[in-house]
Amino acid sequence: MATKETKSSRQARIAEMRRAEQARERRNKIIAVTASVVIVAGLVGTGAYLLNKESDDKDKQQAQKAADAKATIAGEKDWDPKKLTRNHVEKTVSYPMKPPVGGDHSPVWMNCGGEVYKKPVPDMNAVHSLEHGSVWVTYTDKAPAADVQKLSDKVSKTPYSLMSPYPGQSGSIMLSAWGKQVTVTSADDPRVNQFFAKYVQGAQTPEPGAACTGGLDQK
Repeated sequence: MATKETKSSRQARIAEMRRAEQARERRNKIIAVTASVVIVAGLVGTGAYLLNKESDDKDKQQAQKAADAKATIAGEKDWDPKKLTRNHVEKTVSYPMKPPVGGDHSPVWMNCGGEVYKKPVPDMNAVHSLEHGSVWVTYTDKAPAADVQKLSDKVSKTPYSLMSPYPGQSGSIMLSAWGKQVTVTSADDPRVNQFFAKYVQGAQTPEPGAACTGGLDQK
């Protein structure tokens, strides 16, 4: 009789252990599923937040660019576009302003698809680039290296712009467009963004949409 009771007791314990193991497995599955749901929900929430933030940032950038395009640029010099001749000539032109902002020029434009030139470029070719709606950033050896680098980065990312050193100009950093020019104090001067927003392919452009590639290149 004792032997039968021992076997029965053992079988009961085994059955109880199996039930306990099955219960643990169910709990573990529930925990795993719950954790997965929380992780997925977190990823979805994070993704939605990042997408919304990116959209908000783009909206803010566009709004700022629109505001810059409408801003009055302090210290800007203007020339009457009717007095800026636009003939293509081969003979050397002597411009009344340095850097020039318009006038007769070479038949070949300076490449201005975001080119950063390390050496001075010919005035007559650069003026042709301005006619196509580009902004020309120029600087002297008095411009801080950090400012030159920041401006180089901006130009290299901006189609219809070019940059080059210009010894002898009145300011250490100057920006020119067709009939427009401003001297700025640094690369962080807010007038830099204003000038780009307003005059890269701006309303002053005599030949909007004309090519800024396929012209003269000079590295």
